[in-house]
Amino acid sequence: MKKGYLHIVTKVIRIVIIVLGGFITAYGLEAVLIPNNVSDGGVTGLSIVGSQWTGLQLGILIGILNIPFVYLGYKQIGKSFAINSIIGIVSLAIGTSLMHHIPPIIEGDTLLVTVVGGIIIGFGMGLALRNGGALDGIDMLAVLLSRKLPFGTSDLILFLNLFVFIVVSTVFGLQGAFLSGIAYFIASKVIHIVEEGLSGSKTFKIITNEPELMVETIRDRLGRGATYNIVRGAYSNEEFKEITCVINRLEESKMKEIIQEIDPRAFVTVYDVAEVKGGNFKKANIH
Repeated sequence: MKKGYLHIVTKVIRIVIIVLGGFITAYGLEAVLIPNNVSDGGVTGLSIVGSQWTGLQLGILIGILNIPFVYLGYKQIGKSFAINSIIGIVSLAIGTSLMHHIPPIIEGDTLLVTVVGGIIIGFGMGLALRNGGALDGIDMLAVLLSRKLPFGTSDLILFLNLFVFIVVSTVFGLQGAFLSGIAYFIASKVIHIVEEGLSGSKTFKIITNEPELMVETIRDRLGRGATYNIVRGAYSNEEFKEITCVINRLEESKMKEIIQEIDPRAFVTVYDVAEVKGGNFKKANIH
């Protein structure tokens, strides 16, 4: 009973955060970008252009144009994601309608507009994505196309948004399209930060001739534990101890110093880690 109650509370909190993300994104659009003739990318960008062409409310177009993409999300990712995305998109649509006549917080300064607008909408979209929903359908289309075409998802997102910004240029002009691209780029970086968290982690996998010394030095200087995996070279058939260690991204440069000092010829791979839970990730005292 208690687990069921906690599960419901967690889902409600996630939905509230997704709704908040939708309203934050709407504020960035209506109070910063749109009054300064700057658009967003994706389906939202097309909705802004459609609103300028037809005079229809932006919120209505956001809701209508995202319908096929929500269906794609349902088919490709799952029911829960589709439901959360509907909640997020509806929140964004309602938010733009409610905030349509609010006065802009910045006017004229194009650099400040793109930076502030990109940060606000990126933060809102990142909150939604981190909690299992989406505010824009173009990413879902890119995932589907990547399975049919010989291109990666990120390449397809870039290509699709280039098309969007060409369309944007017909309403906001070439300068507006360039500024929209800059704002979208800033927003994408903020989304990445929000999804990972400001203190995102890194996983180091190290194959070295000095595994015991490497682990001992990492423990002494960084206060981090590590694990061994036994691996075998495909050609040499030689057996190695592969070290796996998860660190805070702020410790990355120190980790590289340690590796360079002990074994400059070590084979090292580094991965971004969005979230770390459980185990004994807490640092030991190194003072």
